[in-house]
Amino acid sequence: MQDLVIILVMTLPMLLFSVYPGLKLGDYLEKKYAIDESTKRKVIISTTITFTLTLSSLLYYL
Repeated sequence: MQDLVIILVMTLPMLLFSVYPGLKLGDYLEKKYAIDESTKRKVIISTTITFTLTLSSLLYYL
């Protein structure tokens, strides 16, 4: 349980580094597949959260 709490606390500063890949992926999908704005926002948010949790987990366990 403590590991999970530490990883979630580490995600807060990681948000600064993981917003950019989410924005780039959203822009790419909008241009390539002509997705609408609400789908683009969902892609950006899900990519940011996934990248943040992955980065925090890697930093904690390595």
